[in-house]
Amino acid sequence: MVAARITVNGKEAPISPAAPHTTTLDFLRERGLTGTKEGCAEGECGACSVLVARPGVNKPTDWVAVNACLVPVAALDGQEIITSEGLATAGEAGMPSTLHPVQEEMAVRGGSQCGYCTPGFVCSMAAEYYRPDRCAHAAPNSGAGSDPNSGAGSADGTDHEHGPNGFDLHALSGNLCRCTGYRPIRDAAFAVGTPTDEDPLAQRREQSPPAPVATEYTQDDSVFLRKHTLAETLELLRERPDAVVVAGSTDWGVEVNIRSRRAGCVVAVDRLPELRELRVESDHIEIGAALTLTEIERRLDGAVPLLAELFPQFASRLIRNGATLGGNLGTGSPIGDSPPVLLALEASVVLADADGEREVPLADYFTGYRQSVRRPGELIRSVRVPLPLSPVVAFHKIAKRRFDDISSVAVAFALDVEDGIVRRARIGLGGVAATPIRALATEAALEGKPWAAETVEAAAPLLRAEGTPMDDHRASADYRSAMLGQSLLKLYAQTIEAVSS
Repeated sequence: MVAARITVNGKEAPISPAAPHTTTLDFLRERGLTGTKEGCAEGECGACSVLVARPGVNKPTDWVAVNACLVPVAALDGQEIITSEGLATAGEAGMPSTLHPVQEEMAVRGGSQCGYCTPGFVCSMAAEYYRPDRCAHAAPNSGAGSDPNSGAGSADGTDHEHGPNGFDLHALSGNLCRCTGYRPIRDAAFAVGTPTDEDPLAQRREQSPPAPVATEYTQDDSVFLRKHTLAETLELLRERPDAVVVAGSTDWGVEVNIRSRRAGCVVAVDRLPELRELRVESDHIEIGAALTLTEIERRLDGAVPLLAELFPQFASRLIRNGATLGGNLGTGSPIGDSPPVLLALEASVVLADADGEREVPLADYFTGYRQSVRRPGELIRSVRVPLPLSPVVAFHKIAKRRFDDISSVAVAFALDVEDGIVRRARIGLGGVAATPIRALATEAALEGKPWAAETVEAAAPLLRAEGTPMDDHRASADYRSAMLGQSLLKLYAQTIEAVSS
């Protein structure tokens, strides 16, 4: 077994003697790369973000920003990362380095105040800078909506969240500025141009990313393992049913940092090819459990509208660059954002162990608080979404913040309405019971009835009564119930014209 190594800013470095639970953030800082900062240690502030070379959607390689505070450095064995220090171009002997275009714009537009968050913003901004399908829009015409501060759409189709250079501000949704310097940061983001042909990081996109490597990294009586194939991984899990399975580590990383959790054996599945497939069949869509949410979003490109509504509201871009559907379902959290959507889509999960596979409807998957039918040694291999899709869909997330927050209530709708009649209704709920649930009573009350105000007003009290909501620091039980009923009224108001036309 080759010693675990990682390429940082073009230079290879051994991971040893870091412990298997050591985060990439701590590894980098111990090597003197202190631009990477720890702010929250749970993936909410982005001060730690770095770029990782990942398999691309439109090019062989994408530069993807991730939270270094969550990813164990052992998980990056054989991979290639760039920190904020690595973005600048080194000068000739005796000459200063040349700032990266993103760094230059942040400097000249006052985007850096205390500077603590700046390296993280720069890395997230650089990931968007190098996004292959980002393209500038034509210069806007004069007239209403041309003011970029107005919040209205511009004549070139841009808005306050998308710049004329094609920059999507959602790329920075996981980065926090405690000095409230967001406007100059946005100005910098909307001012960056496109990479030149001589840009080495742009050129790097044309080559394949590092191939997955098998890892067996042992230190301090703990081991981090990655196998080449799913079959090898399942045999390992048969032998080590106590192992912690990780993909993006967006959940496990928080446990390590905030709760000081440690594991004798961690098994990574994020690079297993069998868990990274996305196929559209005649009767279903198969989504690999280890594909990141960003990869799913960009590969589907809106083909599943309900998922397309989910993605922008699921945490931040930094988290979506690591989080997976397999991980979100595997934790069994009753407030995970994807389960309500997948329940409304009538999805199923394919579970695999060393003896074979089985398919389980997601409605039968959850058995209790953070419990499921998944047996020791079993993995979620994929999620299956049946086709055809319902045309009337919506995802309503009620939370204290618009983005990058945990939901108090999440409601997903998928309805078939033909000739003004609700032929089929599926409603998934999160945050109102010990598990994600289907709103079965409300579904039954809608089906066979006209999609009309009278039907919705009669069904809304039933939806308010679904589940067993509780009082906690995010919301009261009464508020959660009220939001359920309001969500159905909102759906009707949003869709009645489209359904009637």
